[in-house]
Amino acid sequence: MDEQFDLIVVGSGAGALLSAIRAADAGLKPLVVEKSHLIGGTSAISGGAIWIPLNSDMPSSGVADDIERAFLYVKTCAKGMATDDRVLAYVESAKLMTQYLSEIGIPYRCMPQYADYYPDVPGALPGGRTMDPVDFDGDNLGIKALEDVRPTNPGQLIFGRMQMNAFEARIMLAREPQAKWMLLRIMLRYAFDFRWRLRSKRDRRLTGGQALIAGLYAAIRKRNIPVWLNCPLKSLTIDRNDGDRVSGVIVEREGRLLPLLAKCAVVLGAGGFERNQSMREQYLPSPTQSGWTATPPSCNTGDAILAGAAIGAQLHLMSHTWGAPTLEVPKEEKYRAVFVERSLPGCMVVNQLGKRFLNESGPYPEFQQAMFEEHHKNRGAIPAWIVFDADFRANNPMGPLIPSSVAPDHKLPKDWLGTVYWKGETLEDLASQIGIAPTGLVASARRMTEFAVSGKDLEFDRGGNCFDRYYGDPTLKNPNLGPIAKGPFYAMKLFPGDIGTKGGLLTDLNARVLNVTGQPIGGLYCIGNNSASVMGPAYPGAGSTLGPAMTFAYRAVAHMTGKSIALERTDLLEA
Repeated sequence: MDEQFDLIVVGSGAGALLSAIRAADAGLKPLVVEKSHLIGGTSAISGGAIWIPLNSDMPSSGVADDIERAFLYVKTCAKGMATDDRVLAYVESAKLMTQYLSEIGIPYRCMPQYADYYPDVPGALPGGRTMDPVDFDGDNLGIKALEDVRPTNPGQLIFGRMQMNAFEARIMLAREPQAKWMLLRIMLRYAFDFRWRLRSKRDRRLTGGQALIAGLYAAIRKRNIPVWLNCPLKSLTIDRNDGDRVSGVIVEREGRLLPLLAKCAVVLGAGGFERNQSMREQYLPSPTQSGWTATPPSCNTGDAILAGAAIGAQLHLMSHTWGAPTLEVPKEEKYRAVFVERSLPGCMVVNQLGKRFLNESGPYPEFQQAMFEEHHKNRGAIPAWIVFDADFRANNPMGPLIPSSVAPDHKLPKDWLGTVYWKGETLEDLASQIGIAPTGLVASARRMTEFAVSGKDLEFDRGGNCFDRYYGDPTLKNPNLGPIAKGPFYAMKLFPGDIGTKGGLLTDLNARVLNVTGQPIGGLYCIGNNSASVMGPAYPGAGSTLGPAMTFAYRAVAHMTGKSIALERTDLLEA
């Protein structure tokens, strides 16, 4: 007889784990099946941020929000590619989900100065909607269980060892007055944590996505919810005698196919398809390479999307990604996304003509899209080059390069020169090494230096809004503009990577999967990057992936247990 559970959850990212926890708290018997040997998926290597309008931490931070403004902002960003009732469901329920997270031991706090990504879009706020997880003590999970959690990215660690949260990262990158003392405190805390360091290579203090997934996994273990690792989904099963309702899954476990029955429902939360080259070539803009993504290898290969499509689920937004520029670092398992370094003053991004073609400090999805647009104009922006001078190199990180004041060039691996970074005594020398037009590069650097003096970027208005300025240097006339004038000069390759695809199975306001005629498929729910994003083609703010993943997980369990969360402001749908 097939093994039976009330709910089968496919995947172990934030949305998937929350589905199982919420189901257990509602009296169901859930099972989590995970394709890889580690828990957490892309969520574990993320910053852990969630984008939550009207969150409960806003008032104490002096931030005001309202449902009309939040709904207008997301609706405008979605550009008609997500239904209004689904948008409303998100902006109304996100705060409820966050309260539930706090109840199960995963509190969040709002970031009052972290602006929405599109400050000029109606309904945007200059801060407060993005929330960062409170640090989590790894001892509360235990070292043995922590080894099951996918480790964070090297770029999110100080000296490859110590974790930092989003507030600390911003203070250090902006070189605020307390930055040195903060770094010293972090180092001393880590150095004196002898007993933990003798038992584990990981920092006991977990932040970002590590704090989120460790907290969720602790809640999973507290409820004795089974998690089967190395257990990929092979297909969904259908009960033809019950209106073609999804009745379970077939997984591969220990080398054999195993049918599993789900008496209540199946939740698909297995990520997107960015690691599937054939699907990328079928759906995404070209050129496209699975190696450019910053997500874990062997994960997010679209298995659950294909399984849903095989039973008639409707696909949506398949040509879109959560874009981000990435760069390659030898011996690292995946490319690194360049989120914040490009905002720091004293660097610029150029094409093969040596010319700038975008606002380097803008949102990372728009950055990636600008690379494709420029490349298709035959001006060569794939790869693009991020260029900076000796002063920038001395004081700022860039990908795997920590400031040369700490780690000078002669301490870097010798084989990185000419592969990870290029170096020239003059801009002309640098241009010849990387194969771009020297006259264009020299002219671009001269203009950037002039813009730094005047405080105004006359080409792309870099630093012209509150989002740009968040990771800048507040002591400068324009926090994002610095001269590029002092040799030697450096360059690094950037690719149009991503942190996931955003197309997948189309769902309704309760995360039910819809078929090709727009009707719900019984017993099947889908969340996270496994589903088509509620944000449409846009990225409204930091946390626009994890926030909806967990919010629609919260709504899905409410629906499947007969306690659907009704929309309150239906009048907004009629406007």
